[in-house]
Amino acid sequence: MRIGVVAPASIGNQEAEAPFLAFAVLAYPEVDLVVHPQCWERDGHFAGSDARRADAFLEFANDPGFDAIWFLRGGYGSNRILPLVMPRLGPAARHKAYLGYSDMGFLLGALYARRIGRPCHGPMASDIRRQHGDATIARSLGWLARGDRSGLEPGLDGRPAAAFNLSILGALIGTPWLPDLTDHVLLIEEVSEPMYNIDRLLFHMGHATQLKGLAGVRLGAVTAVTPNEPEWNEPVEAMVRRWCGDLGVPYLGRAEIGHTQSNRIVPFGVA
Repeated sequence: MRIGVVAPASIGNQEAEAPFLAFAVLAYPEVDLVVHPQCWERDGHFAGSDARRADAFLEFANDPGFDAIWFLRGGYGSNRILPLVMPRLGPAARHKAYLGYSDMGFLLGALYARRIGRPCHGPMASDIRRQHGDATIARSLGWLARGDRSGLEPGLDGRPAAAFNLSILGALIGTPWLPDLTDHVLLIEEVSEPMYNIDRLLFHMGHATQLKGLAGVRLGAVTAVTPNEPEWNEPVEAMVRRWCGDLGVPYLGRAEIGHTQSNRIVPFGVA
């Protein structure tokens, strides 16, 4: 299996390359990982200019020699290339899996909205740098290369699902890039935000007309919460319950996704 690695958003840390390549060679010898040189380019905040990142993604996505696209990391910036890449995806792009999370939710959502390929929310190549990162990326490589379901989010129940970072979801709402999630279970997670902003993001979700048909919402990890002054007095799960009530959809409990070592895979649609 041939998997292309690209970086559609922030600059990457090249120190991660040797560890994830070495792990793949040892644990998944049937996988040929090809890292696009664009991953290590720099243009200010980004891994190359918008045009360069778009061209690198399209080069691999439109190449029938690749079976999957595995994103290097998130950060910020994949939204900026959506108008550049979505109209230019060819037939080969429709037969690939695409796997990442965080900022990559922009691309996963846009691909799913147009039923292009098999978008999946899950660990990225740079997650090798987490503690026990080999187990983290093994879930992604196992799913991509062998269809190993042990890395899937354990609460997936046969209903269609989709997973997003809450900030990315909020940015997609009201745009043509948000897929129709009618009858889907929506899994959300967040990182590095104060509680008041998490509440504001949940307000946006709870009043989004595009989400009225959800089958329910599940809450993943909320990590690295930044200080709130004055101190916030409401647990995050209570917040999600409240805003689900405004949206008129059930809150379905916790999920094993997020910016953590235990991040699990959520294929968009039905696993």
